[in-house]
Amino acid sequence: MQRVIQLSIVRFCFRGHLVNTRNTKADLTLLLVAAIWGFAFVAQRVGMDHLGPFGFNAARFLLGALSLLPLLWIIKNQHPLTPSSPLLKAGLLTGLLLFSGASLQQVGLVHTTAGNAGFITGLYIIFVPIIGLFFMQKNGLNTWVGAVLAVIGLYFLSVNEGFSINQGDIYELAGAVFWALHVIAIGYVAPKVDNLRLAIVQFIVCGVLCLAIACYAEIDLLTLHNLTLSWLPIAYAGVMSVGIAYTLQIVAQKNTSPSHAAIIMSLEALFAAFGGWLMLDETLDNRAMLGCALMLAGMIIAQIRFSRPLKFDQTECPTQR
Repeated sequence: MQRVIQLSIVRFCFRGHLVNTRNTKADLTLLLVAAIWGFAFVAQRVGMDHLGPFGFNAARFLLGALSLLPLLWIIKNQHPLTPSSPLLKAGLLTGLLLFSGASLQQVGLVHTTAGNAGFITGLYIIFVPIIGLFFMQKNGLNTWVGAVLAVIGLYFLSVNEGFSINQGDIYELAGAVFWALHVIAIGYVAPKVDNLRLAIVQFIVCGVLCLAIACYAEIDLLTLHNLTLSWLPIAYAGVMSVGIAYTLQIVAQKNTSPSHAAIIMSLEALFAAFGGWLMLDETLDNRAMLGCALMLAGMIIAQIRFSRPLKFDQTECPTQR
């Protein structure tokens, strides 16, 4: 009997060690995803040295969709895609929301820093449960505490002493609303369709819409020469930020909770600010740093439940960049 108990304890400890190891690996993987997405803000700014916002996004998302095709072949998913399938409808919806959020974000980067863009975009974590109110969803105290801190932080980050706000920050804030709508839409349609194919379809929809606007409004900049000059930021934002980070996120989230994942990936904003300082010589004064700290605290608090879990699980789902 004693021998059986000892073996049971050993098995329990071994399983616990495996769980902790998997959780640690998942956390480190999500931290890598946050770093990739954070530094992508730098690539998005540098990419516009030769291209317009829509031309860069077109190249980025079409390349991102292309980078996921090998993964689609590897998993050998055989569900046919027809024009009337729910997948196509879901891809059109999420692709349109992705186009809106990504376009506002990219246009905003013309007028603001990578750090500001990273922190303001991260507010989608708070906007999701607030928008959920319109769908009769209840929010906990954590959401409202986080929202208040984020609004105060946004004031210190974006509103100067003359009570005027940077034009680019306004675009980023509007973009964060669409990122939140995108998260809600993904939470609604993802359980009903193949997620990898949904990602590919939405990236194609977003890329095609951006290309159409670029051909109309940025035709002088949309040249093969400029695309060649911008190949490195396009490759990073397309392959690393879209293809690789998306895959790593899916793998890592199998071994962690959505809220835990959201907290780790909210560190994306810190990596964006660090990347802007390291590569673009961007700086934050004391007022802006206070604002960033308050916004980051608000993002994290919004994911920590003060009471029992709520039904609105979409509020805890990070989005793809």
